[in-house]
Amino acid sequence: MKKVFRLLFFLLAAHFTQSAANDKLTGTVMGTPTTGHACLEAFDGNPETFYASQDDSYAWVGLDLGQPHVITRVGWMPRNVEGGAERVVLGVFEGANREDFMDALPLFIITEGGIAGTMSQADVNCSRGFRYVRYVGPSEAYCNIAEVEFYGQPGEGDDSGLFRLTNQPTVTIHTQDGEIPYDKEHDISALITIIGPDGATQLSEPGTVRERGNGSRTFPKRPYRLKFEQKKRVLDAPAKAKVWNLVSNYSDKTLMRNLLAFEMSRCFGMPFTPYAQSVDVLLNGEYKGTYLLCDALKVEKNRIELETMKPEDISGEALTGGYLVEIDAYAYEENCWFSSEMGNPVTIQYPSDDEIVPEQQAYIEGAFNRMENDWETYLDMNTFLRHFLIGELSGNTDTYWSVYMYKHRGDDAFYTGPVWDFDLAFENDYRTFPINDKTDFVYRSGGSCCGQMKEFVDRIAVYSDAAREQMLNIWAEARQDKITAQYLLDFIDRYESNLQQTQRLNFLRWPIMDIKVQKNPVVWGGYAEEVQNVRRYLQERLEWMDNKLGYEEPSGINSTAYSDLKDKDTWYSLDGRKLNGKPTVKGLYIHNGRKVVIM
Repeated sequence: MKKVFRLLFFLLAAHFTQSAANDKLTGTVMGTPTTGHACLEAFDGNPETFYASQDDSYAWVGLDLGQPHVITRVGWMPRNVEGGAERVVLGVFEGANREDFMDALPLFIITEGGIAGTMSQADVNCSRGFRYVRYVGPSEAYCNIAEVEFYGQPGEGDDSGLFRLTNQPTVTIHTQDGEIPYDKEHDISALITIIGPDGATQLSEPGTVRERGNGSRTFPKRPYRLKFEQKKRVLDAPAKAKVWNLVSNYSDKTLMRNLLAFEMSRCFGMPFTPYAQSVDVLLNGEYKGTYLLCDALKVEKNRIELETMKPEDISGEALTGGYLVEIDAYAYEENCWFSSEMGNPVTIQYPSDDEIVPEQQAYIEGAFNRMENDWETYLDMNTFLRHFLIGELSGNTDTYWSVYMYKHRGDDAFYTGPVWDFDLAFENDYRTFPINDKTDFVYRSGGSCCGQMKEFVDRIAVYSDAAREQMLNIWAEARQDKITAQYLLDFIDRYESNLQQTQRLNFLRWPIMDIKVQKNPVVWGGYAEEVQNVRRYLQERLEWMDNKLGYEEPSGINSTAYSDLKDKDTWYSLDGRKLNGKPTVKGLYIHNGRKVVIM
């Protein structure tokens, strides 16, 4: 009998515990200003009434629960009107412990509209407790909603399992007074939270947000710059820094072109490749889409590592570096730029325009002009040619629209890199489509070249026998390593699988699959078809590049005796560096595009 009572006790306790966890919550109603349909109407239980805001976007309605609650379930009912169900798709539920919702975290995102007159519900998987809860309507929906419900139980909770929109990390940004970024000059105070792939908070820190970019700022999906008050390491990025970029990839319907190009950069052994991670972004509770959280191209540890310049560095070796410049079609919009003697617009990125002094600006202008006029002496060919090959392999029409170069202290050479901006690459530009039908390089066949960059690159890639030979050797080294069809296609396959959840949400927010945006050459019809276009392009491009460069797949590693070496032959080390004459020690080298063992 005792066992029966004990079992009954546990069953009743479990029932009441479950009931408490699923209690429908009430509180003080809150919301953005209305057009006459009051916030209370979202909680009155009447399917014929509804809440609507006077603001078309970033509008919300919610509750002050009086104390923190762990939310276990949410409910919603669309407005009973034609198109009402569509107006809740991508609506977001949030919880916060500040009345202004600056510290809000997502609880759930609606991906199916539901049925008017019927309450749809979804379980919430978020371990933190919140006093304030709200529903944020999707963009341009005026937060039209008939009913909203929250369920849960009192408690502070913890951060052991926070909600992410997809399998990618979630970046949520809440600005002071709900101000929306509107240009790339004005920083808006914000609290920036990143929820990592394990569902625990990566960081939540004060900072600022503003728009960024040039041409990308003209698209509906805006790019952003984040700046923390203190240096922070985000996710698994190598750098600890204040400034980070959110790249929108609006016209890249694969959402992976930059990721693929950055992997090529690593395969070619570039000294620095930007960090990038796909993330889902929320701004003041509104879903904005899939972005790349990227390194800013700045002079910092684990980014572009150069010698620090101080205002007093105005003479001697201290004046010689480091410097970061960008040959930039938009240089005339910047504060610190010059036009080179050859006619190329150059922005001085480091030292920054508020730190550089006249002596430093004069020095870097002179050094750059010297490099342009005598590139064989002052241009590092190893990085320039690798940068060139990445641009041509990817079919990047913007390779010479924006080119970063840097110079070290005590070193007369200019180094090229890092690579950046591949939204139009991999067969995504009608001006060059189809790339592999062309007989010449992309930059000479419709690619965008600012200033006189086409003529500058021609001197090297077309008219210099030594440069072409070194280019072939670098290409051969890469082709015998990771620049193979199998390696690159495997990379694409992994990312296609990994991005399935986030791409679905992104193209609900930005329904552009069936239209051409920016410079799309073709409407391929769907995400899988967009990715297949990149696969097809790359397989064809590898063969095209082999033929253009005169590369033949070696059957093995050739060998030769040291005594048979000729003084007039040109040799390279395995990392693509040209030797000063023939090798002086036995080992593995590159000669005429092939690996050679000197015995």
